[in-house]
Amino acid sequence: MPFVKTHIHFVWSTKNREPLLFSPEFRSMVWQHIREHARSKEIFIEHINGFKDHCHCLISLGTDQTLQKTVQLIKGESSFWINRHPEFQQSLRGRKFAWQNDYFAVSVSESMLHRVSGYIKHQEEHHRHKTFQEEYDEFIQKYNFQKLKRK
Repeated sequence: MPFVKTHIHFVWSTKNREPLLFSPEFRSMVWQHIREHARSKEIFIEHINGFKDHCHCLISLGTDQTLQKTVQLIKGESSFWINRHPEFQQSLRGRKFAWQNDYFAVSVSESMLHRVSGYIKHQEEHHRHKTFQEEYDEFIQKYNFQKLKRK
């Protein structure tokens, strides 16, 4: 049996960055659902949190899990669940919930786990001072991602 420890910090937003994750209670229910569904698919989420228009997720990947498949399972199933949940349908006011297709994924070293975990845990406080756009721009610069030009 192989021994593998690969931590990935995923970040993704709601479609068009709409603030559809409108309340702390709603977000808490969504994060809990994502965690439970991921566990049923043998995806280990160490930390999950976010704000009105995005989600941060620290995941420990298994030996046969890919980045793309893991994030696809989480995002696809959770948007389906949100759209079918009676409590959320009223709050969405006829709009359909969806996650943006794009996402960030960066590896996290063992020595940085505590720092990244704290960052994810304190999203509410963090976004009192910084917008998701500012956070997005910092990620682009910090990790030297190339901005894709859409045609």
